[in-house]
Amino acid sequence: MAPLLTACIAFACIIGGMLLGIVIRSRLPEHHLTTDSKEIIMLGMGLIATMSALVLALLIESAKTSHDTQSSEVTQLAGDFIRLDGVLNSYGAETHDIRMTIRSVAAGLDGNWPEKTYRLRLGSAEWRIGAAAFYKQIKRLAPDNDLQRSLKAEAFQITLDVGQMRALLIEQSSSSIPVPFLVTLVFWLILIFAVLGLFAPPHATAMVVLAFCALSVSGAIFLILELDRPFDGLIQVSTHPIHDAVLRLGLPDEE
Repeated sequence: MAPLLTACIAFACIIGGMLLGIVIRSRLPEHHLTTDSKEIIMLGMGLIATMSALVLALLIESAKTSHDTQSSEVTQLAGDFIRLDGVLNSYGAETHDIRMTIRSVAAGLDGNWPEKTYRLRLGSAEWRIGAAAFYKQIKRLAPDNDLQRSLKAEAFQITLDVGQMRALLIEQSSSSIPVPFLVTLVFWLILIFAVLGLFAPPHATAMVVLAFCALSVSGAIFLILELDRPFDGLIQVSTHPIHDAVLRLGLPDEE
């Protein structure tokens, strides 16, 4: 479900909870709204508010960690492309075709950044076939001296690292936000706002303030879900590492 839609549903549920509290207030006998009753209810809501804050912090941390991890992996992937190109350049002119393949693969990722296309590109048959052909090209290299043998081994290891990073990015495509945590958080927020509506003064100022509070917590949920989509949406992983790598790959040997 899209983050904006989820946040809107959460906002509607929270506002519904507030309105429910207002309706209940109008029908409750006065002896249910004594000072003692208010104190015990507010103590209970304080506990729920504390748990809500903890869950919200956990969700933010989870989304931020996932976003930072995948951002780091994309940067490392770009760095591996550049390292591999440099090693093959040092090997000799016979690796020119392999270097052009590297540039083509990186350019394909640079031009397919939105999340669905990016994931499809990484997991496509075209990528797998290209990777297999690339491995064979590396294996077919016939070193003439110790330096070339060392460079071939290094190139093969970097190629394995690229494959591992690709697998990680594909496996991390699922959400890092546990749905039960999100549902529980929204339920607790509904309870909190129901109680706020129950005790809120019946005038426009209080209602507007509560509405803005509901909008704020819904906005926090929206930002958490956006962070959890690093290749799409408003808070994307930077494309600059891959783009810069493409510009540097496959340069003529003499450069």
